Amino acid sequence: MDLLAIADFNLVAKYGGYGRAARSTGRSKATLSRRVAELESRLNLRLVERGARTLTLTEEGKALYERSRVLLTDLDETVSAIASGAAKPAGRLRISAPLLFSQVAMGKLAAEFAVKYPEVQLEVTADDRAVDMVDEGYDLVIRVNPDTDENLYGRTFLRDRLVVVASPNLKRPSDDQPAPAVMRSTRQPPPQFWDVTTAGEPMRLGVSPAVQLSSMIMVRDAVRAGAGAGMLPISLVSHDLATGRLVSWGDAGGPDIALWALYPSRRLLNARVSAFLAFLKVVFPTGAPEELAAYINA
Repeated sequence: MDLLAIADFNLVAKYGGYGRAARSTGRSKATLSRRVAELESRLNLRLVERGARTLTLTEEGKALYERSRVLLTDLDETVSAIASGAAKPAGRLRISAPLLFSQVAMGKLAAEFAVKYPEVQLEVTADDRAVDMVDEGYDLVIRVNPDTDENLYGRTFLRDRLVVVASPNLKRPSDDQPAPAVMRSTRQPPPQFWDVTTAGEPMRLGVSPAVQLSSMIMVRDAVRAGAGAGMLPISLVSHDLATGRLVSWGDAGGPDIALWALYPSRRLLNARVSAFLAFLKVVFPTGAPEELAAYINA
């Protein structure tokens, strides 16, 4: 594959036409047109629609541009770093992270990273939805138990687990009575029971929603206030358990919570993403829930 032809196609797509690309980059308009035509011929695909005054990308052209521009940017940054003696990471780093992780840890992480890498302009967005990294321009996304995506690569950097906790003033009901519960509001009907393991013995705890709230922080605060029992990450309530502000009713069933750092290319990570991944490894060397809890409560 002709890398120069792909690079010239990216210039035409970026500037919206051969003339604009030529004027902005100093490349010959005729050369740009020839390179794009050769690329279309080699792929046997039409990448651009040539109008009298405007140029638009076909669906295939849009797909090639979105994927190849990320790779070309990473390649350019890699070459620049090598040529400059692997200079310190610099430039903008955009990260999307889940709301709860952002609230309890991301501000502190961002500040420490900014101090360590002052030439990086870090931008963090708190969002629980599955953002489109390429279309929305993110360099890295942090997600909880993400679905498999063949276009993304990544690694687990933290694990957590759920526990059922309550105020010590809230009496645990008998087996035939549901416990008042503070639940995270979702579009699904609230559950009628929680699977709980206490002293190694599994059981089902009947629950009745007393309050439904949209964030884990609000759920924890309502549980602290005695509104009901809550199912919460151990990292969020470990300090309360240690001080007796909350008591454990048992470990929740189901798989552990895994936090993943995801990126669009495993081969050409830019220096900023590589630096942030290494930074996470230093802060959370084993990725255990206790490390996150200690970091939150430090």
